[in-house]
Amino acid sequence: MNLQTIILAAGKGTRMGDENTPKVLFKLSGKPMIRFVVNEVEKLNLSLKPIFVVGHKYDLVQKELGSSYVYAFQEGQLGTAHAVDAAKGFSLGTDVLVLYGDMPFVKTDSLKKLMKLHEQSRPVVSMFTTTVDSFEGQWQSLQGFGRIIRNDKNEISSIREFKDASENERMIKEVNPGIYIFKADWLWQNIDKIQNNNAQKEYYLTDLIQLASEQGLVIKSVQIDPREVFGINTKEQLVLARQLV
Repeated sequence: MNLQTIILAAGKGTRMGDENTPKVLFKLSGKPMIRFVVNEVEKLNLSLKPIFVVGHKYDLVQKELGSSYVYAFQEGQLGTAHAVDAAKGFSLGTDVLVLYGDMPFVKTDSLKKLMKLHEQSRPVVSMFTTTVDSFEGQWQSLQGFGRIIRNDKNEISSIREFKDASENERMIKEVNPGIYIFKADWLWQNIDKIQNNNAQKEYYLTDLIQLASEQGLVIKSVQIDPREVFGINTKEQLVLARQLV
């Protein structure tokens, strides 16, 4: 498997209280959170260098990470599919790993587990899910994650983003951290089919899951410890993350 990593790093720091700093550059233990992600990815010893999708204050991200990586610019923030699509022209792999630059606790061993699943099963997409008992306390940041929808065969059929979910769907405790491995040819052939008919008027990468299901294709998943996919979107979550380092 010739794996291309795409790290999404275009988010603003608006809810962090500082619009002049890209979200991935907020610090944990004196180190920008994206550095934690890069360190774990580098331990995979992949032949292809990661592609960073950047946007807001992109020059600061490039300055932090250096010139040895590929940077794809996302013009505007129109959703996760729009972000991944920005990297299309730079991607060289037969498979594509997508992850976020603001999830600093993801570990190399977990990524290897996802890679092994993808290599052995060869689905069009392999993904993590995580399950919690409630969305209180330290798991409050997971409440905004998309909900995993399964069919009567217990197969993943779609992901419902929180803002589009019904009250019953919001009760689902299995959620989507947003880390996937796609077959590259299928990803690039289908990403342009995504539409923005949703509450946020964004192009959701998660819509590819329903698309794959409707095409009768295999989707594989494996659980990841919720502590590894703790998302950082607010000042309060940043404070909690600093306690977890």
